[in-house]
Amino acid sequence: MKKNKKKFPSALRLILLIICGAALGINVYLANAKSLVGNQMPMPFGYGASVVLSGSMEPEFSKGDLIVVAESDSYQKRDIVVFQDGASLVVHRIIDIDGDKIITQGDANATADEPIEASVIKGKVLFHIDNLGTVASFFKTPVGTVLLVVLAIALVEIPRRREKEADDEEKQKILEEIKRLREESLKDSETKD
Repeated sequence: MKKNKKKFPSALRLILLIICGAALGINVYLANAKSLVGNQMPMPFGYGASVVLSGSMEPEFSKGDLIVVAESDSYQKRDIVVFQDGASLVVHRIIDIDGDKIITQGDANATADEPIEASVIKGKVLFHIDNLGTVASFFKTPVGTVLLVVLAIALVEIPRRREKEADDEEKQKILEEIKRLREESLKDSETKD
C-alpha cells in the first residue's frame, strides 16, 4: 500500500521534471537560433510556435495567444501565415497572391502590408491556444528561466531529502530496537546466572 502512494508522486515529479527540462532546452535552442542566425522562429521538424504580440489579427487571435505553425509548400488566399519581417515575426492573413509576391493584411488592420516573397513565410498557422503565449513568454525571460531551474532542482532535491530523512528515521528505529533487544538479552542472561 505504501509503495503505491510513493509511485504517484514519483511519476508526477518525473513528468514535471521532463517538462522543466524541455522548457529549458527549448529556451536555449531558441536563444541560440535568434542570436546566432537571426532566425526569429526556428522550425525543427517543420513546426514552430510563437506568441501573438499585437492585436492586428483580432478577433481571430489576441495578444498573448500561443500559435502553432507548420511549414507549407503552397499558400492560398485566406491562409493565416507567419513571416519574418526584419527582426520580428508577423502573423497576418493572405489577401492576394500575384505571382511570386504575396500580399498580407491583419484582420484588424485597415491597409494591406507591403508585398512579400513566399520565401520569408515560416508557415501556416495550424491552431492557437488562448493566453498560453503569456505564460510561454514569461518562461523565456531571465526570471522565468531561473524559476524553471529552481523548480527542476526542487523537484529532484526535495523528494530526495524526504526519502533520506525517512531512511534515517527507519535506521534510528532499527538501532533503538537492536539496543532494546540487547538490553533485554543482558537482563535475561543476568537473571539466569
